[in-house]
Amino acid sequence: MPNSVAKALEQPKPQQISPFSTPTQSPSRLSISLQQPSNRSKGSKSGKFYNQIRSLFRSFPIIHPCMMMPLPLYGNKYQDGLIHGGTRLTGTLYGCRKARATLAIQENQRCLPMLILELGVPTGKLLQEMGSGLMRIALECEKQAVEKTKLIEEPLWNMFLNGRKVGYGMKKEPSDEDLNVMQLLHAVSMGAGVLPTLKKEMPDGEMTYMRAFFERVIGSKDSETFYMMNPDGNSGPELSIFFVRF
Repeated sequence: MPNSVAKALEQPKPQQISPFSTPTQSPSRLSISLQQPSNRSKGSKSGKFYNQIRSLFRSFPIIHPCMMMPLPLYGNKYQDGLIHGGTRLTGTLYGCRKARATLAIQENQRCLPMLILELGVPTGKLLQEMGSGLMRIALECEKQAVEKTKLIEEPLWNMFLNGRKVGYGMKKEPSDEDLNVMQLLHAVSMGAGVLPTLKKEMPDGEMTYMRAFFERVIGSKDSETFYMMNPDGNSGPELSIFFVRF
């Protein structure tokens, strides 16, 4: 028998795996090239105080979201599509149509998410609400006796959609699926559509997404608002997300 055939018939030896070796990448996970968010230097106390005063009135409508919906924050238009005193970030709503929607906030589309929030409403219903006109999402939680947690790091929220309570919002660590979505969209600054998937069966429907720029306005340590920016700048935000702790 030739040597080559004899070698092929030999029992393969068990492979020694070092505990320090790098595991092979799962085919269900993409190679993640997203960057860590930058640590932006804190402004001076006077500058922070000025920004808080300038943004204070924007936090008023979200104190009682279940009782009163906020009024539009613009007249005919707001200058250059920007809300003064805010920071521009990238926001993405995504999920399978029948499954709960997820909100991801990033410093920009090439960074790892700074916030992943699972919302108490199916993705299809959320996108349908957006298509019908202005949408307001209010997320509220209670203050603790000793408050040391940053507002957007709170783990659990009561969620209101256009004044109606729709369940809860839960902060979570990014899963492989979340990172795959962020990686697939790393070159997309804004838009909406359907994402490809490696799953053969999708019982909850196809994976859809909507991405846009958001202006983050900090009213205080207990109130923040994210306003979706319209690319044409001819009208106010179609989607506003209010975080409030009281």
